[in-house]
Amino acid sequence: MTVAPLRLTFACGDYDRTRALSEGTIRPDGIELTYLRLPVEETFFRMMRHQEFEVAELSLSSYVLSLDRGGPDGSPFVALPVFPSRMFRHGSLYCHADAGIAAPEDLRGKVVGTPEYQLTACVWMRGILGDRHGVPFDSVEYRTGGQETPGRIEKAGVRLPDSVRISAIPEDRTLASMLAEGEIDALCTPRVPGPFVAGDPRVRRVFPDVVAAEKEYYAATGIFPIMHVVVIRRDVYERHPWVAQSLYKALLAAKDEAYARVYDTSALRFMLPWLIPQLEEARELLGADFWSYGLERDRETLSTFLRYHHEQGLSQRLWTPEELFAPESLESAVI
Repeated sequence: MTVAPLRLTFACGDYDRTRALSEGTIRPDGIELTYLRLPVEETFFRMMRHQEFEVAELSLSSYVLSLDRGGPDGSPFVALPVFPSRMFRHGSLYCHADAGIAAPEDLRGKVVGTPEYQLTACVWMRGILGDRHGVPFDSVEYRTGGQETPGRIEKAGVRLPDSVRISAIPEDRTLASMLAEGEIDALCTPRVPGPFVAGDPRVRRVFPDVVAAEKEYYAATGIFPIMHVVVIRRDVYERHPWVAQSLYKALLAAKDEAYARVYDTSALRFMLPWLIPQLEEARELLGADFWSYGLERDRETLSTFLRYHHEQGLSQRLWTPEELFAPESLESAVI
């Protein structure tokens, strides 16, 4: 008797490292995937608020929040050590030109906007500012709200210590416009703010040479920050625990295929004139498997993020990297 494959919906961004799954050229064992290419904000909102998808890309910070608030039944999700989004985030800090911010250290005592306090990119940058630039996370005041459109809320809900001075901006305002007008001193955000894109001279980056700052950070720490993980809805995982290993193997294979396809000099795969030299430089600086999956290669990166998450009042206890992931995805058969 032929057993029909398990049908699962996977909501994820449109990435080269997952393209083989979206196109169906790589298929997880025993699974038929419906791949939904969605903007990350939509995927995260729908997954955190309504658990709409069986499998999804999810913010690392939101996932840790779900573990921390899970109660006796745990998080509604189980993660795989797969990181569809990684990014150095020094370029995510912007300031008003007249805010008196000549260096990152000048952020102390300033008013900093952030679309949501719990955003992974912002957790990373608050931690980096504290560790390396003398700006403790509670040395600034925070304003939250929509960056380009009014009305954004904390999708995961946060309970923060009294030391965090934070308040929402007016419902009819945006962080981008407030930054341009000088109503906030700085902005920490994953997305480039509209005024900066438009060339508004009132808005500039805190780190003027972003690439140099990020290379120096990696040379000093060995950390290539993880932004997102892939999660399985817990009810699916508990009914079919084998899906963890099946999905993990397929996601690894898709990433390996992306490595091979991007290093094709016959024709550029992406609209970047110096794509190949930049790829070769990344390999030289970060190693051949610079976009690594799995626990061991990224233990220090994950441990650092979990420390930041806890120190900044987002998680009530300090989690360990092993506690994040389905056990089946942390080991494999050896012949």
